[in-house]
Amino acid sequence: PAIGVSFVHRFGPRYQLVGSFMYGGIRGSDNDSADPDDLDNAVFRYNRNLSFRNRIKELSAVGQVDLFENQSTYISRVKWTPYIYAGLAVFHHNPQAQAPEFDAGGNPTGKKGEWVDLQPLGTEGQNADLDPGDVNHGLKPYKRIKFAIPFGLGVRFRVNEVIDISGEFGFRYTFTDYLDDVSGNYVDLDVFGNDVLARAMSY
Repeated sequence: PAIGVSFVHRFGPRYQLVGSFMYGGIRGSDNDSADPDDLDNAVFRYNRNLSFRNRIKELSAVGQVDLFENQSTYISRVKWTPYIYAGLAVFHHNPQAQAPEFDAGGNPTGKKGEWVDLQPLGTEGQNADLDPGDVNHGLKPYKRIKFAIPFGLGVRFRVNEVIDISGEFGFRYTFTDYLDDVSGNYVDLDVFGNDVLARAMSY
């Protein structure tokens, strides 16, 4: 689910500028979504057993273009119109996962069941001193504040003089592959040294 608030300003018969703030979440779990009886899933996703949640706050400015012009006043606007939109957004995201009781070596994490922030842990070795031949060498920590390009299409219906209802089908190009904290390769757990939590969350 998500919740948001928007302000719309009309420019001429078919153009609008929409400023919005939205707060929502995404999540995924291999354990919940992968079928252990499906050989492809059992070998890959179910055994991988990754899970995450990410609460995202987004501020955006989007231009809308109506297909049908509104040549009258706002009160006597067209009964319905399809529209397209595109714009620019900045968002803050923070991938998290629930910590297990122990890491892969049986060491207690001290955080069992707690939701922990993944970016500071560098689960793909971003914070480790990797050698040039190591997997993910040179990988930098990802940013939690990023830009995005929202775009899509919708249709708006006039309910009465002051109320519209609309439906949209939209996308976000986020410029990051780390909304779930995963993008590169697994690293040798030894790169985390004595950081039990980082070892546990990477595994």
